Amino acid sequence: MNFRKVLDSWKYPSILLFGIGISNIGTWIYFLSLNVIVFNMTGSPLAVSALYVIKPLATLFTNLWSGSIIDRVNKKHLMVWLDIIQGTLITCLVFTTNTLWMIYVLVFFINVASSLYDPTSVSYITRLIPIDQRQRFNSLRSLLDSGAFLLGPAITGVLFLIGTPIYAILINALSFYFSAIVTLLMPNVEKSTLNNSPTQNLSLSIIKEDLTAVLNFSRRFIYVMIVYFLFSFFVVMQTAVDSLEVAFSKEVISLTDGEYGFLVSIAGAGILFGSLINAVFTKRLALPLIIGMGSVMVSVGYIIFAFSSNFSTASIGVFVLAFSLSFANTGFYTFYQNNIPVEIIGRIGSVYGFIEALLVIVFTSVFAVGAQLLSIKFIVASGAIFMLLLTGILLLVNLQPSKDKYYTFNENVKGNLT
Repeated sequence: MNFRKVLDSWKYPSILLFGIGISNIGTWIYFLSLNVIVFNMTGSPLAVSALYVIKPLATLFTNLWSGSIIDRVNKKHLMVWLDIIQGTLITCLVFTTNTLWMIYVLVFFINVASSLYDPTSVSYITRLIPIDQRQRFNSLRSLLDSGAFLLGPAITGVLFLIGTPIYAILINALSFYFSAIVTLLMPNVEKSTLNNSPTQNLSLSIIKEDLTAVLNFSRRFIYVMIVYFLFSFFVVMQTAVDSLEVAFSKEVISLTDGEYGFLVSIAGAGILFGSLINAVFTKRLALPLIIGMGSVMVSVGYIIFAFSSNFSTASIGVFVLAFSLSFANTGFYTFYQNNIPVEIIGRIGSVYGFIEALLVIVFTSVFAVGAQLLSIKFIVASGAIFMLLLTGILLLVNLQPSKDKYYTFNENVKGNLT
């Protein structure tokens, strides 16, 4: 393949990656700024914690019906409108910084739009990116995510120095409008298919029909859904353990604020370094190995962190888990895109996203109560051990020689879905 052909094949993926990178940085700016605004208003950690509960609640509200819409409308146009809606709602936050309940309402609807956007973008990306480019694309996206993890807080800090959190919120709103413009430049990958499809209004019967389609697919492709469920449960456990990270660092390891900040920086360096290695060598990395071993090594990092008693050991654990995370995520997203048909990918992601959000709420609550009744160290260590067992099973499932066909594109999944 000559250089010109390579440039042409990566023209639109590069534009899309650029838009994703800007949007991710803006999301970090918004996230940190909103935490500061709410805390300054109330002085209450509980009020800030409520912001973390709103996202999974919005997912629960949205995901059972959103897939039915996503798979039936033009993904490019929907992404543009969702970007505009999020930018507008975030702009409205600037004028409600004196009313806590209005902030919560706006954040809820912002997260509803975000819950719609995520599976829509996955569906669009799966259509846009050729099969042989997906693993490379996902590794580059992971690199951008890690860059945003470092740049977002740094830019937010600068904005706080020269202005107020309000300015940072406005910057984030602009990033969504910018993302909408970038999306408009992208090709309409399903123009002909949707034009030839009959229009269906959303109804209870349509939702029921779609849930049946998801259930039928899950029954037919049990191996795909086992991998999906194991990895999703792994993500749930990460979220539950992460919810106790600050308290564990302060109370068990006795870190100062400065040491904890440095620990977060080490995590950022681990993500960036892992993503860079992943992006450079992605073509040489076997998909089942990076899903399974990447997940196991993330769990090993959590184990080191959970049993650490000082900053040095904790920093090793944090670096290992952050470094390995980009490999696990790249592998899983590529597996997911290759084995879920684009015609149903929105519904699959939405329905199972609903279950994942529900489990996040349950396990995060259980871990929080357990930390109060027992001890933070016991709960974090137990969660890390369980995570290691879970990812060990995932690794064994990934490395079955008889399942190799699932780690290259499988046309067989495009059969009768219902």
